[in-house]
Amino acid sequence: MPEYPDVQVYCDRIEALIVGRPLLGLRIGSPFLLRTVEPPVSSLAGQTVTGVRRIGKRIVLAFPDEVFAVVHLMIAGRLRWKAAGASIPGRVGLACFDFDHGTLVFTEASKKKRAKLHLVVGEAALAEHDPGGLNVLTASADAFAERLRLRNHTVKRALTDPRLFDGIGNAYSDEILWAAKLSPVRWTSRLTDDEVVRLYETIKAVLVDYHQRMTAEVGEGFPDKVTAFRDDMAVHGKFRQPCPVCEQPIQRIRYANYCARCQNADKLLADRGLSRLLKKDWPKTLGDLEERLKG
Repeated sequence: MPEYPDVQVYCDRIEALIVGRPLLGLRIGSPFLLRTVEPPVSSLAGQTVTGVRRIGKRIVLAFPDEVFAVVHLMIAGRLRWKAAGASIPGRVGLACFDFDHGTLVFTEASKKKRAKLHLVVGEAALAEHDPGGLNVLTASADAFAERLRLRNHTVKRALTDPRLFDGIGNAYSDEILWAAKLSPVRWTSRLTDDEVVRLYETIKAVLVDYHQRMTAEVGEGFPDKVTAFRDDMAVHGKFRQPCPVCEQPIQRIRYANYCARCQNADKLLADRGLSRLLKKDWPKTLGDLEERLKG
């Protein structure tokens, strides 16, 4: 699922391309996409886009009289900027937002059809689509610490809970925890004050850095290659590849990629079910793993 850096770059480029322009029409190509019936899609025709904003992982297009189109890409949804009048792609096409100078195409490369489009009226109705996660980029360190300790979760789960934190998902939580040198399974209640501050500063640094990288890559174009697996990531999607710092192989459990040396003092983590199954055969450290691979 696209996270803060990806969604923000989408917002930046969409804003540059369509704010102040009238929407000629909205074509819906999938019956599963539109989740509301009021206002009708036809009411947007001829309306000028007045703004673009981000709510968590959602992209919001604003129109006059507090009418909003809320785009939720979910896991496989993507946006493309095509020539004016572009057709809706046959297998993956969901919708087209038509303008006189181009078409914003909404696609989803999945059979499960999870992507969503809501049309709502009023700020109160729009607020119902906000999961309530804290925006760490604008929050104080104290507000972050309070939110982090609101519930006792593993730090990986806490960061990826949209009700707790805004715009962080599986991919960037891996990168954040690696950069902060924290195990993904540390309990939030057991983090020291210094570790909480380090995590807060690392989140901001990682998210801003990747947003800047993507902005530079896209330039005046459009982000056509949004992916959760980037070549410049340190641990996410890098199972068995060397850690950029210690060169030990990156490890993974079901919901996290991590470096055992940098984040967990050489100790290997185990998914609960797998470790129970293997019991004493499960390697506990990098040394144990190396010995088993040699054997």
